[in-house]
Amino acid sequence: MPELNHYLQLLIDGLSVGSTYALIAIGYTMVYGIIGMINFAHGEVYMIGSYIAFIAIAGLAMLGIDSVALLTIAAFVASMIVTSAYGYSIERVAYRPLRGGNRLIPLISAIGMSIVLQNMVLLAQDSRGKSIPDPLPGKFDLVAGGAVSISYMQVFIFVITFVAMIGLTLFIARSRLGRACRATAEDLKMANLLGINTNNIIALTFVIGAALAAVAAVLISMRYGFINPNLGFLAGIKAFTAAVLGGIGSIPGAMLGGLVLGVAEAFGADVFGDQYKDVVAFTLLVLLLLFRPTGILGRPEVEKV
Repeated sequence: MPELNHYLQLLIDGLSVGSTYALIAIGYTMVYGIIGMINFAHGEVYMIGSYIAFIAIAGLAMLGIDSVALLTIAAFVASMIVTSAYGYSIERVAYRPLRGGNRLIPLISAIGMSIVLQNMVLLAQDSRGKSIPDPLPGKFDLVAGGAVSISYMQVFIFVITFVAMIGLTLFIARSRLGRACRATAEDLKMANLLGINTNNIIALTFVIGAALAAVAAVLISMRYGFINPNLGFLAGIKAFTAAVLGGIGSIPGAMLGGLVLGVAEAFGADVFGDQYKDVVAFTLLVLLLLFRPTGILGRPEVEKV
């Protein structure tokens, strides 16, 4: 029984981290699903979101505002607005002028944009880490005696992630813009012929992906209480791994891939040690690509003629 409780605790911890990976992974998979390219500046957008949350919380605290609810809402709103603007700017600067040419050129442009954003934050905020307080300290026991527990912050992560996923699903499935997104992803040229402004739709996918990355940034920053300018690279790589695991281009796949990656990390760290959790995650990716290159929910690409 103690061993079962231990594994249950690992599962809870893995799902909480994996749900945030899923939020970031959606940005990769939406962009790839529509224009067939990877936004390698997405991890830095996530990192900027965490810094905006820190600035919003610190600024309100300096004004004497100490309401947890108000500080948390301000962090989410400010982070989502600013990162959405960055997402839109990246599409206009690094992708739109180069779209239609060799796919390697936008890839290099995105990597350059990533370096620019990281160094911009380094110059503005220096390289020292910043602390963000946990707005919901404490936990409650799922098993008597504290053998299995879940923190209030983990519950908050699950709730916010669930709401964000449901909201995105309803938007894609039922809204007019969501239908336009699906049409553009299915056939960009035909969507243009049908009167859809595909440039605006593509920009919208960058904005949505950046906003979801901001949500993940606020949640992870509050969960672990620490940010620095280098965290965007690793988070971006892991989210990209989650997107590929689930099936790049599939939104449900990105969600599933994030959860699988988070759980794999938690159990891998328990078996091999915390320093090997990243090795376990990427080993899982390699094995999946060897036996199922399209990912868990991915579909083989069919060339349009």
